[in-house]
Amino acid sequence: MTDLIHTEKELVQSLREYIRAEEYKLAAVKNWASKLDALTQVSTSDPEGYLAHPVNAYKLMKRLNTEWPELESLVLQNPSDGFVANMSVHRQYFPDAEDQTGAAKALMRLQDTYQLDSEAFSKGKLPGVHSNAELTVDDCFDMGKTAYNDADYYHAVLWFQQSLKQLDGGEEAVVSKAEILDYLSYSVYQMGDLPRAVELTRRLVAVDPSHERAGGNLRYFELLLSKQLNEMNQAYQPASEESIQLGTYTRPKDHLPEREAYEALCRGEGVQMTKARQSRLFCRYQDGNRNPRLLLKPMKEEDEWDNPHIVRYLEMLSDIEIEKIKELAKPRLARATVRDPKTGVLTTANYRVSKSAWLEGEEDVVIDRVNQRIEDITGLTVETAELLQVANYGVGGQYEPHFDFSRMSDVEAGGATVFPDFGAVIWPRKGTAVFWYNLFRSGEGDYRTRHAACPVLVGSKWVSNKWIHERGQEFRRPCGLTEVD
Repeated sequence: MTDLIHTEKELVQSLREYIRAEEYKLAAVKNWASKLDALTQVSTSDPEGYLAHPVNAYKLMKRLNTEWPELESLVLQNPSDGFVANMSVHRQYFPDAEDQTGAAKALMRLQDTYQLDSEAFSKGKLPGVHSNAELTVDDCFDMGKTAYNDADYYHAVLWFQQSLKQLDGGEEAVVSKAEILDYLSYSVYQMGDLPRAVELTRRLVAVDPSHERAGGNLRYFELLLSKQLNEMNQAYQPASEESIQLGTYTRPKDHLPEREAYEALCRGEGVQMTKARQSRLFCRYQDGNRNPRLLLKPMKEEDEWDNPHIVRYLEMLSDIEIEKIKELAKPRLARATVRDPKTGVLTTANYRVSKSAWLEGEEDVVIDRVNQRIEDITGLTVETAELLQVANYGVGGQYEPHFDFSRMSDVEAGGATVFPDFGAVIWPRKGTAVFWYNLFRSGEGDYRTRHAACPVLVGSKWVSNKWIHERGQEFRRPCGLTEVD
């Protein structure tokens, strides 16, 4: 996307060149028209007298034979050719409809995870960040349409309401109030709020009495509401005059059982870091059991969690190494995949939103050096490990709770790694590496290590992962006496 920023700047320059060419062309045509207008005023007042002068007769012949065809050629010139050609060259790199939909869903994902209302997004007010990045009435309406087309009426209501609020506030827009009310009233109906659906549809009828669906929808909603009130033996109560906002409706449940705990941890809530646990966490210099490469410069190791044991290594990567790894990975970044449990085929999934690349040690001395460093500090062989994976999580990028059976960059907000089972949060810190075992010495999986990468709220998170297989570690990490040693 950083490349697209530069592409857009180039297209703006091309557009300005086109505008200048059009203005030059129009000025030339205007000048010609003014000159000829004055001339024809004189010539048509007395045609025979005008043509009696031989110079006038010659100039008339010249104008019609030479100058008018030149004007015709000028008018037929298309200054847009350069701009159109530039557009054609870059269009192949433009995001498509799927990309736009994905970006909209990313905002909704952030909205849910960090409990942000639509107005906060619309005004660019994110936690710890204030910018001029604002959403217009039409932007909010398009967000609502994205959710609506996906039958996600919960988010559709929030964004259509925000679009209506900004329109009522006097903001100019292409979308009409009737269109917003049409979508909003139906979405509210789908959320089961009949009183509000009736009230909004009445507003729609008042704004556009000839609307093709409004009258029929109003009668239908009123009939359903009447039946509902009779069944509950209740009198009609007008809908609340408060605008719909985050919390007005309950978000529907989804496939993830620990959704609430996971998102709370992403916000830094519900962290189970007690004083007793904190007293068991230490920092130390790690020399890899007197590894020669670490004797003169041991690694700084910090405990992040006591049980299961999670540690962080500081200054694992230098800035130069980070930039080199990113340089090698960027051309190969592709949407991260997961293995379909039914078919075994690698496929993309909404619960894993990132781009990744795989780097071999032979490709560059930096990769080889990083692999050796991992082996030195863990005491495990990387001969049987997977290649070094580099992943980029842009805004909204995430990986929901999963089992796996090293961080590279800071982010402004969000992007933590959380462990819902025992309430741990590991915040990203540039150049550090985080290490834990997800298998017991017996080879049995440690199900407590189910973890997730929280959505990035502001910034871009680069991570490098190294999955070390148990095969090859028989003498470096031998089995214990029980399954859970």
